[in-house]
Formats: sequence, C-alpha cells, structure tokens
Amino acid sequence: MKRYILKRLLLAVPVLFGITLITFFIIHLTPGGFTAVNMQMDIRTSPDSIERMRHLYGLDKPVISQYIDWFGRTITFNFGESFIDHRPVLHKVAERLPATLLLNILSLALVFFFGVILGVISAVKRNTAVDKIITVFTFIGYSIPTFWLALILMLFVSVKAGLLPVSGMVSIDFDYMTLPQKIGDLLSHLVLPLIVTSIGGLAYISRFVKSGMVEALSQQYVRAAYAKGLSRKTVLYRSALKNSLLPVITLLGMSVPGLIGGSFIFETIFAWPGMGRLAYESALSFDYPVIMGVVTMGAVLTLLGNLAADIAYAAVDPRIRYK
Repeated sequence: MKRYILKRLLLAVPVLFGITLITFFIIHLTPGGFTAVNMQMDIRTSPDSIERMRHLYGLDKPVISQYIDWFGRTITFNFGESFIDHRPVLHKVAERLPATLLLNILSLALVFFFGVILGVISAVKRNTAVDKIITVFTFIGYSIPTFWLALILMLFVSVKAGLLPVSGMVSIDFDYMTLPQKIGDLLSHLVLPLIVTSIGGLAYISRFVKSGMVEALSQQYVRAAYAKGLSRKTVLYRSALKNSLLPVITLLGMSVPGLIGGSFIFETIFAWPGMGRLAYESALSFDYPVIMGVVTMGAVLTLLGNLAADIAYAAVDPRIRYK
C-alpha cells in the first residue's frame, strides 16, 4: 500500500504541472488584463506608467517565460505576491482554505450519510410508496439548478422569513459572543450553503446506492446469509451494503472537483469567505498570482481526494489489494 501511495503521489506531479500550465495560458488569453483594469480605473494613467507597471510585474515577458518564472518559484512554495495588496499569495489562500474545507467536508459527509440511508430505504422498500417518494425527491434534487435554489432559499428563508442568516460565515458581533453562541452562529450560517452544495450530490449518490443494493440483494451470498439464520439487519448492512459501496466511493472521489468548482458560485452567492470567492474576486481584478494559487490548491485537493477514494476501496472490499 505504501508503494502504491508513493507511486500515485509521483504520478500526480505531471498532472499538476499540466493543470497549472493550461490554466496559466488560459487566464493570460482572456481579454483585458491587470494593466488594462488599472487604466480604466484611472484615466489619467499614462502609457509610460502602464509600461513600467507591466515591467514591474513581469507582464512584458512572453507568456512561457512568465510561466517558467512562476513554476520555479512555486517549487519552493513561493506563489508570489498579490497584484492588488502585495500580500503573499500563500497567506491569502491559507486564510480562505479552512472555510472552503469546512464547507466541502461537511457537504461530503452529508451526501454520503443521507445518500446511503435514502438509497438503502429505497432498495429495501422497492416499488412501494416510500420508494416512489424518494425517487421523486432525488430526481427533483438532481434536476434543479443549484444557483437558482440558492437564490430562492435566500429570498424566502432568510430575507422574508428571517429564519437564517442571508450570507457570510459569522455575524458582525461574533467576537463578543460566548462559545456556545459562536457555535450556534456558525452553524446557522452553514445551513443554507450546505443544503445547496449537498442536494445534487445527495440525489446522485442515493440512486447509485439503490442500484447497488438492489443488485446485491439478488446475489446468492445474500440468500446464503439468510439461510444461515442471520438477521435481516446483519445481511443488509454487513453483506449487501458493504459490497454496494464501491461505486459510491468512486463517485465521492469524483465529486471533489465538482464541490471545489462549485465553490466559485456558492461562495460568491452566500458571501462565504473561502477560496472560491477569493478566486472570483481575483478574476475580476486580473490578479494572476492569486488565481494561480487558488487553482493549484484546488488541483492538489482534487488529486488527494481521488487518492483517498482509491485507498478506501481496500477498506470496503477485501478482494482489492494494491501491490
């Protein structure tokens, strides 16, 4: 297993290189640029000042030379400084990373937990009213546009009903609250973003769990388990469910890029102070170093998520061993 993990980490290096190379060229191909934005903000800026600014930030070099310089610094964990406030990019990303990880990890946990429960119930109660209700719910959850759902929840739950905070991670007076109040305030701000980020994946996972459970329950080893006198609970959760989780683990590993990519939308809508909102703000101001820092961190998290999913195969299915 250790050898397999080391091999996967080494293979992740060229993948990460390819992701950063493509991203670097794409963001430099977009119309406008950092100097153009500054020129629009201050019409008195002279062409000489723009040229000096381009030289100061190395934007007058060929794109391939800029990438080589950036990649050389990145190897030493130096992502450069922000064009806007001249703070180290690594510090800015590190400030936003915990908020993104909190939202995405909780979302994955909710998707897995409730997706498995709904899938098992739907498989066990197959072709009953319960199964049909769950099926309708999952199809609605899978089909509904999540950004539209976010706006609807904000309008009716937060603005009109006033039940939950409309945006942000904590309230303005968070620093003056007691510890229980701080926990409650954070949880209240988490409810709406978690619902929006989880509902699509929840519907997706539950359908796969149901399909796997239906197939597993028709296998000979399940009938043999019942013939041995094992209880229904033992057969369902120790035999059938465990063997139907392999595709679910695959989907959880594949859902990491979707969650990180979705953070750009959801964190902006809910004003959640994570990496997605940081990337959005940086993209508007053409802050290239910060954009590359966020993309690189997102790529690393995605590769680690896929590696974790592969390792989890061995824990679920003893027939799988990495040598």
